[in-house]
Amino acid sequence: MLRIHFTSGDLENVRIARRPDPLWEILCSICCLQHREGTLAFGAWRHTARGLLRRGGPAREAAAVLRSLMPRAAYFPDFLTPPVEEESDDLGAYGLRSGVDRVLSTPKRQLRHELSLLSASSGSPWAGTELARGDTGALAVLGAQFHTYHREFIEPGWKRMDAEIAADTARRTRSLAHGGTRALLAGLRPMAVWEPPVLTARYPVDRDLHLGGRGLLLIPSYFCWRDPITLVDDGMMPVLIYPIDRTADAPASSSASLGRLLGPARASLLYEAAVRPSASTSELAEATGLSLPSVSQQLTVLREGGLVTSRRDGKRVRHTATPLGRRLLQGC
Repeated sequence: MLRIHFTSGDLENVRIARRPDPLWEILCSICCLQHREGTLAFGAWRHTARGLLRRGGPAREAAAVLRSLMPRAAYFPDFLTPPVEEESDDLGAYGLRSGVDRVLSTPKRQLRHELSLLSASSGSPWAGTELARGDTGALAVLGAQFHTYHREFIEPGWKRMDAEIAADTARRTRSLAHGGTRALLAGLRPMAVWEPPVLTARYPVDRDLHLGGRGLLLIPSYFCWRDPITLVDDGMMPVLIYPIDRTADAPASSSASLGRLLGPARASLLYEAAVRPSASTSELAEATGLSLPSVSQQLTVLREGGLVTSRRDGKRVRHTATPLGRRLLQGC
């Protein structure tokens, strides 16, 4: 369990990041490729990502490099997700380029320490020896792999991801404005439980984090799944990366069972047709990351099964989940 201990000063300094952190999205998406949970949320993305991996080339190389440094385990190095001191409305602090620059500027002592911990817990990471001594060539390659991975695996669906994150942030900001910090922290259920002055969440190791007046920055994440994440080093600026709430505007469902029943592509399309009625074929393709021919084919199956209706609107065809489709989402 993770127990975050607040003082009265910390409660006055709880903030919500206005934008997601691209480095944390990369890390969480790498973890997402290493498990099968969240079929409804991630099934279509995984389908596309695994297609990129099968084709090989730069996308596969970037994923392999980052996966060796970001294993789905109890430990991964903090230097891969350096904290941001101040927020920015533009690319600035939360931009990928500035984030990678901060990674590449990690002090050598920190590199040595954290890579030794990673090697002890998960084996030999990519270029571990070179990175540990701060080799400029290895660091440059690592920076390029971050950019390649983001371009290949995240950018194609970023507009949709960013919109979902923005919706979650808006809900939590309203909660903060209307009920204060305590209402915000109480609203983190079920992933975390607020019992003043401690926020408790499930975690792979037993840990106490004492904020000590530094406050806490909450960072929403599209790819973070079920449980929040924080940095290992207590001396760094405290952050809590939390999974966005996908239930607020969506039908309740068990993503795993629905994915098994329909397959991940059709499950994702049915979900999108329920939460955004009258979406066009191209809009559904953008939302799920599937190709237009695949979307048309899968929608035909859903339509024949009575789960989706389609109507022509000028040059577009718009699709909506039927009552039967919504009941399936509610009941699976």
